[in-house]
Amino acid sequence: MDNYSVAVDVGGTFTDVVLCNLDTNKQSVFKTPSTPDDPSAGFLTGLQQILEVNGIKPAQVKHIFHGTTIATNAILENKGSRVGVLVPEGFKYVLEIGRHGTPRLVNPNSWIKPERPVRPRDIEEIPERVSFDGEILIPLDETAVRRAARRFRDEDISSIAVSFLHSYANRDHESRARELILEEFPNAQVSLSSEVLAVFREYERTITTVLNAYVMPRVSTYLGNLERALGGEKVDSTLSIMKSNGGIVSSSVAVRQPVHTALSGPAAGVMATLQIAESTGVLNCISFDMGGTSTDVSLIKDRHPTTNLGGNLGDWPIQLPMLDIVTIGCGGGSIAAVSASGVLSVGPTSAGAVPGPVCYGNGGTAPTVTDANLVLGRINTQIAGGILSLDGRAAAEAIQQNIASPLGLDQNAAANGILKIANNTMVGAIRNISVERGHDPKDFALVAYGGAGPMHAIDVAALLGINHVVVPLNPGIASAFGLLAAEFKNDYARTFLQQAPGYDLDGIESVYSELEAEGRAWLNEEGVPQEVHAISRSADLRYAHQGSEVTVPLSGKQATGETMDALVQEFHAQHQQLYGFSLDQRVEIVTLRVTVSGDVGSVALPRRDGVSDSPEKAILDRRQVYFDQGNGFVSCNIYSRDQLSPGASISGPAILEGMDSTVVINPGWTSLVDDYGNCIIRPG
Repeated sequence: MDNYSVAVDVGGTFTDVVLCNLDTNKQSVFKTPSTPDDPSAGFLTGLQQILEVNGIKPAQVKHIFHGTTIATNAILENKGSRVGVLVPEGFKYVLEIGRHGTPRLVNPNSWIKPERPVRPRDIEEIPERVSFDGEILIPLDETAVRRAARRFRDEDISSIAVSFLHSYANRDHESRARELILEEFPNAQVSLSSEVLAVFREYERTITTVLNAYVMPRVSTYLGNLERALGGEKVDSTLSIMKSNGGIVSSSVAVRQPVHTALSGPAAGVMATLQIAESTGVLNCISFDMGGTSTDVSLIKDRHPTTNLGGNLGDWPIQLPMLDIVTIGCGGGSIAAVSASGVLSVGPTSAGAVPGPVCYGNGGTAPTVTDANLVLGRINTQIAGGILSLDGRAAAEAIQQNIASPLGLDQNAAANGILKIANNTMVGAIRNISVERGHDPKDFALVAYGGAGPMHAIDVAALLGINHVVVPLNPGIASAFGLLAAEFKNDYARTFLQQAPGYDLDGIESVYSELEAEGRAWLNEEGVPQEVHAISRSADLRYAHQGSEVTVPLSGKQATGETMDALVQEFHAQHQQLYGFSLDQRVEIVTLRVTVSGDVGSVALPRRDGVSDSPEKAILDRRQVYFDQGNGFVSCNIYSRDQLSPGASISGPAILEGMDSTVVINPGWTSLVDDYGNCIIRPG
């Protein structure tokens, strides 16, 4: 019997599934509505149905890859567990103090500091002290640790975070504290800052460790139940989870460090974009993932995704290596509304999967972006492979009543206004990761996916001056495919402050070697053969007296005078790129980083076989479709995307319908189908 891998990406509206034959690379896709109250229900439904449709036995499934939003939603919705925290004496209010700055684009006079995930009463101060270079100044007070553990046990606070000062330089006190906690409270789940984020900056390290503890019980319960359910379905396979850095880890690692899965789904989409870019010969691109609830965008340069160490999740900074993804509340389910002053807005509130847009017929009453697309003829009344029927009349009535009448517009103009606002909102997100990082969007292709992305891609590209759009064959399940395309990957870091010109080369090499040893041990634990181990080094650098750093890759395999000189020169160049200037000033090395990875057989895009003699034979129907560029409603050919062969050329206006998404080709644009089924769309 052939063996199979399955990827399951649980989104806010749909759960997407990809089945891949590991021997032939033949792939099948499936979509099912998500189940927000219990995401595992949608997961299991999708898995069961795709196996049944393809006649595959559960025992043939050898690997399952999963993208999950459990950790993300728990943090954003403030639905994590009660957490107890151990900190050094004098640091009880480290979370309350936080940082004195206010978030971007808020009024500092009206902004209110958000409530912290842990109350001060649940933070215990422990006498101990370690210096910045790891010297123990005050021994750990073990009696105080035991007393705190007993108190947390008595109050049923089973998730405990430990964050001691300078533990990145010496983790002995934190490790001993965990031993003592578990002696007093064996059922406790303990998060150590030296394992979650071994870098300096006390507030960021502590809040990240606290958030890890905050979501640990929920994630461990979810993954534990999921593994038991898979066993009940006779699926005896490994379960791997996507991380925010674009790599995958085993579920056991995800349970210990769930905060690393915060951008699990969007990261999988970026990994799919890398495969799509490689198959189409694109070097630089922008991933554009518009789903039912949100839109995620990221920039890829020279086929390398950009990463970010200063990201945020909701109100909280998480200084973990994450793909540089900007997420906004704008998707197919984003609700359109008119304010009391007569202003039309779209999102960030979403109708989600339940009740969903008005046209879903599940009780929704507020018009959404999907309703507007339906009214304007851009999507069919049957979507997701026919499993979901849309009510065009209900969508039209909702737009007329809630948008058109209050604004004194006709129905079509109101629907088009909804789309224009959504498009410009998404353009702003793309400018954030391109223009504000020193890149011109015109130099990049736009890779559009997600259930709604291909409907808006050309409009968004035109607003940015982009003349190259790529839409993969199954855009609605691209993030699920990205799970199959990823490799095992983990990041390790340690703050080791070095001031020029006397860098301690031996000390730097020693830290790098220790980090690499940790990484290799993890790869071995995951079963990754040593011959495919890949290790890269980088460092965070800054000018003396600066308060922030730039991460720079280290060339060469050892820390030598030559590699340090090259590192500093690359820092100057990157600083110039990011901020428009560089300085003739001493450069400090702050944090050393190691990334380890291993490819154990990631899946490639399958080539597309010819299925139709000519594009005309793929025409399903003709429909009136509304376009904004002064055209109004235009009669368009509706093509079955599954029946288009490589080499097929379609000139707009046209609509390409697939099982999981619809591609809108505007007037004046032409789409060419390549050997992988991707649509390469350009003006003219």
